[in-house]
Amino acid sequence: MPGRPDLPARAPWRSGLLLLVLASAGLALTNPASADFEAFAADRLVDEISDELCVKGGLPVLMRLAIPNCQELVEGQRQALAGVVASHTRRTNLMVASLYRSEVGGQTVLAWQVPRFRSTVLAVAGQFVLIAVSSDNSQEGP
Repeated sequence: MPGRPDLPARAPWRSGLLLLVLASAGLALTNPASADFEAFAADRLVDEISDELCVKGGLPVLMRLAIPNCQELVEGQRQALAGVVASHTRRTNLMVASLYRSEVGGQTVLAWQVPRFRSTVLAVAGQFVLIAVSSDNSQEGP
């Protein structure tokens, strides 16, 4: 109350600090877990891999001729591919958010270099945001 010297003045930053602590606690509670990332990988990242291999020419011409239904083949292996992506992913837990960095591919199969696929995903507030996707599509085919 004004004029009462026995009450200390409230610091104006205290309410801002309290709001920051509550927001941080809310974000920490909704930080998605690794199991949630695998579900995201099955949905979104496998679509990105399919696009790189089947649409953008990641397969050599001879393999495209041998595999005319590339997207159906990838779709049929969605869960297996999601498991591969999840097993090749590093999670950086920032408490209020997480960064998932994945790198898949690079092996040689029948004299063909499988394109290396990289992705960076931000997980925050129960959501996944694909930040970056890249692949080296400069391999030589047989």
